[in-house]
Amino acid sequence: MLEHIELFFRSIFIDNMVFAVFLGMCSYLAVSKKVATAIGLGAAVIFVLAVTVPLNWLLDQYLLRDGALVWLGPEYADYNLSFLSFILFIATIATMVQLVEIVVEKFSPALYNSLGIFLPLIAVNCAILGGSLFMQSRDIQSLGLAFNYGVSSGIGWFLAILAIAAIREKIRYSNVPPPLRGLGITFIITGLMGIGFQSFGGMLTGGDEAAPVEETTATKTEKNEVPETDKDGLLGQEDTEGTKKEIDEKEISYTDALNK
Repeated sequence: MLEHIELFFRSIFIDNMVFAVFLGMCSYLAVSKKVATAIGLGAAVIFVLAVTVPLNWLLDQYLLRDGALVWLGPEYADYNLSFLSFILFIATIATMVQLVEIVVEKFSPALYNSLGIFLPLIAVNCAILGGSLFMQSRDIQSLGLAFNYGVSSGIGWFLAILAIAAIREKIRYSNVPPPLRGLGITFIITGLMGIGFQSFGGMLTGGDEAAPVEETTATKTEKNEVPETDKDGLLGQEDTEGTKKEIDEKEISYTDALNK
């Protein structure tokens, strides 16, 4: 359960599709002028990611990766169809996008007209394909985690486009300098939001346990313990005697030099 929670929050805030890896920027900038339109497109992206990521996980596990065809028989264990990953992933995404387009046109013609060409362009939205490729590269272990990753990645993209749409509606009535109006101020706000989302990077990291510190000779001395090499006090005596002998030898040599 903890693994699901960590993946959910990490995909939304830390590894956000827009602010962390800058995927889906075309639709993010073009359809974020109104909140209502942003909500419709964001919901469509959540649905497509929630369906395509688990489906592509099944394709990867039982068809594409090296040795995935072993369920057909031992003679198929050496087959590797990973070179078909992009083709099958895009085919799955295109099928789901067509389904979303049909449903939106049937039940919400106004939203369909407002989204325009950007609704079918979800099929080539790099955030959608990126979700499946990240799922594959991160080697997500179960179908439940794949579904969790698809939904949470879609929610992260939805929050990003919803936030920028709300801000753009507000700044429309603000006194923005003429050179920055339009995409200029939008890129600046996106950069600031990206910095803000990166601050969530330490949200899921805990403190490391302190490594045990070995007791040194100084620590032993503070505890009034005598080092093992000097239990009888012989080490200090030897050092004192050696110092005295060196001083006597230097005095004798100096006297001989004067006599000569």
